[in-house]
Amino acid sequence: MENDSQLLPKKTNATDHLANERTFLAWIRTSIGIMGFGFVVVKFSLFIKQIALALGTKANVHQTGNSQKIGIMLVCLGALTILFSFLRYNKTKNQLDQGVYYNSTVFIKIITLLIFMMSVFLLIYLIGTT
Repeated sequence: MENDSQLLPKKTNATDHLANERTFLAWIRTSIGIMGFGFVVVKFSLFIKQIALALGTKANVHQTGNSQKIGIMLVCLGALTILFSFLRYNKTKNQLDQGVYYNSTVFIKIITLLIFMMSVFLLIYLIGTT
């Protein structure tokens, strides 16, 4: 009898699905943080332009233009994080439903690389504006 039970597909444990959902929600929070930071970067350039107008000086358009581009790229990165995290969530859910799970680090590597590249862009921008 014991051997027969080993042939049956593994039943999905509810805690596995809940852990998958918590991971998905953590990625959603991360993406919201990235997009929020991008929004602040874009709005900061508008703030600089408004302050310059109020003071009667001319803002350096080159600097504010770059911050807008960087902010928009951060918002796009946050949107990509949402998309990729949803795809990963569904893939993991399907694997759990089938009773098999194959760990993949591709998503982690892609997001890490993209965030690292954005960090380099921000560093270059900050060094160039000082």
